[in-house]
Amino acid sequence: MSSSEPTPPPLLPVIDGGLPLHALLAPGAAPLGLSANTQPLVPEDEDPLQALVAELRNYQHELELQNEVLNYSQAVAESASERFETLFASIPLPLLVVDEYDMVVQANAMAHRAFQPTEKDRLLINFKPFVHVNDAERVTTAFEQAKAMGRAEVHEVLFQITEEFELCGDLHVAGVVVPQQNGPATWQYLCAVVNQGPLLAERKALQERNQQLYASERRLESVINSALDAIICVDQHQRITVFNPTAAALFLCSPQDALGSPLERFLPDAARALAFSSLTTQAVLGEMTGLTLSGREIPMEISVSFEHHSSGDTTTIFARDLTSRNRAEAQRNALETQLRESHKMQAVGTMAGGIAHDFNNIVGAILGNVELAKADSCGNPAAMESLREIEKAGRRARDLVRQILTFSRNDLPERRPVQVQEVMSDTARLLRVTLPPSIELQVQESNDLPPLLADPTQVEQALFNLCNNAMQAIGSQRGIIQMRAMRIAPDSYQCERLGLAVAEYLVFMVQDSGPGMDVATQRRIFEPFFTTKPVGQGTGLGLSVVHGVMRTHGGAVDVHSELGQGSCFTLYFPLSDPTSSHSALPPMRMDKPEAPLPEPVLATRASHVMYVDDDQALVFLFQRLLRRRGYEVSGFTDPHEAMAALHQEPQRFDLIVTDYNMPGFSGLDLLRQALQINPQLPVALASGYVTAEIEQAAIAAGARALIHKPNDVQEFCATVHELLNP
Repeated sequence: MSSSEPTPPPLLPVIDGGLPLHALLAPGAAPLGLSANTQPLVPEDEDPLQALVAELRNYQHELELQNEVLNYSQAVAESASERFETLFASIPLPLLVVDEYDMVVQANAMAHRAFQPTEKDRLLINFKPFVHVNDAERVTTAFEQAKAMGRAEVHEVLFQITEEFELCGDLHVAGVVVPQQNGPATWQYLCAVVNQGPLLAERKALQERNQQLYASERRLESVINSALDAIICVDQHQRITVFNPTAAALFLCSPQDALGSPLERFLPDAARALAFSSLTTQAVLGEMTGLTLSGREIPMEISVSFEHHSSGDTTTIFARDLTSRNRAEAQRNALETQLRESHKMQAVGTMAGGIAHDFNNIVGAILGNVELAKADSCGNPAAMESLREIEKAGRRARDLVRQILTFSRNDLPERRPVQVQEVMSDTARLLRVTLPPSIELQVQESNDLPPLLADPTQVEQALFNLCNNAMQAIGSQRGIIQMRAMRIAPDSYQCERLGLAVAEYLVFMVQDSGPGMDVATQRRIFEPFFTTKPVGQGTGLGLSVVHGVMRTHGGAVDVHSELGQGSCFTLYFPLSDPTSSHSALPPMRMDKPEAPLPEPVLATRASHVMYVDDDQALVFLFQRLLRRRGYEVSGFTDPHEAMAALHQEPQRFDLIVTDYNMPGFSGLDLLRQALQINPQLPVALASGYVTAEIEQAAIAAGARALIHKPNDVQEFCATVHELLNP
């Protein structure tokens, strides 16, 4: 049998009378010996020697019984000692027996592993040197308490095992008095160290997790409170439990008033959609309508998140206000529409300008030849009547071309101070000539308005076209046309929509009580040649001219119309001209004298004129025209041939009249080359599409005059005469 296993005690002997031996060893048992009733083995009347022998045998028997008891006691003690050693060694705690001098009397294997991990570490001889200095006083007090009361405890004692390793545990001390054979009894202390390291680590981890959880809650609270979206949490009964500040500002309701309220108070549509919470954990409900505390509707985008837990379901609603986004989308759509319209109008204007330029040459040739034919047909009244009809049609075509050019050109108008009331009065006077009796024209006077810096002719033309358009829209019905002016400062959205700078504007408004227009018509009313009138009753250029006038003045035209409610056109003229800072240009002689000459101007001498144009019909026309006035004329359709002729005989020519637009060669290039050959030679430019850029370039190049095509014969001849006779 191994030493570790306790030896079982021997069978307990039983003495005479049936009394077991362990009863004699029990506390309070009578001392072992002969009792009073014990009868001698030999009667008294027998031989004394035999009686002595019997008494000695009796004592021997009692001694044998005492030896058996002692043997049993020793076996029990040895068994208890073995059990104690086994228990002492097998307890999974560091156990130490320390005497009153702090000497370690005994320590189990756990204690050795804990206090002396390796052979190089400090020996486990004394106990208190392992105690950290901060806990030494508490441990000393515990030993004193154990000596006084038998036991003591000290929690979270730090033991310095090595310089790098520390042990933290609870110390349990039990005081035991150990008797000595010689001398007084001594005290020994059974010390048990319960290692709290894992528990403390777990507790520390729990504390850290709690701190992290608390910090996470604080961060979540900060995120919710600072979120730009409204965040609302509801319980399983759809009662509001969280209502962040953004939600309070969006729904105009304080959190105290909102908490506990049903969700449908603010989001009735979302409350009905939450019935699908069991099908998913997240959902985007899209655009819905929310209600403020006062009942005002708000467009918003809703998404929800569902959480399912044992204590109940929680739903989080994220609501984003779409008011600003919808407004921005509407503004962006309006700006995109305006940009598309601007690009379309610009493209149409460029096309119209190109068509008008080519059409000018045709109209000019027709009117010029009509003048020559009239001079040749003075004695033929029938021919003269036909020529006058041709001339009338040609002049209408010329006016039509001028309207197209007014729409398409981008050059700055000739501005001067214009009295607003005077412009409206002159326009009303022209309108009343053709105004039907069934239509009433109302002009609201505004004498406190400042003068307008604009081209008065173009302003009157724009107002006249608007009023004439209103008159044609009313037709034969009874109606009213109102014309008024005012000074306003449009808001930033209105300015952005119309492409205007944020400033003050002088506004003309023309309003009628006609049938109005639908949206599709309003999108096209400023396109050239677009009209809703029957064929022959309109050219479709009236509103296009208005658009061109406003563009050249740095303003805008706006229209508001509904079917059955009439139309209102608004012209925005800027009160200050930001483009007027350019330097003044020197005056240029134009081809429009104050009054037409009644008689043809004849040349005083045979001056030689060079006429250059890519249109053969115009070259032929002006050759015949000027020759009849006594001039010598050389016509060229190729500018290179014209420059070659001038280079060969520089002094032969007295005047050059050249077209501005020619294929592959500009009139400005011809003008510069001619002045290099003969700097004193007067040169005039002719164009049917004169812009401010063309005029400035002509002045810089040295042109003496700028002739507008198509022009009257008298005007052209007068310009030639003035250039040859300055």
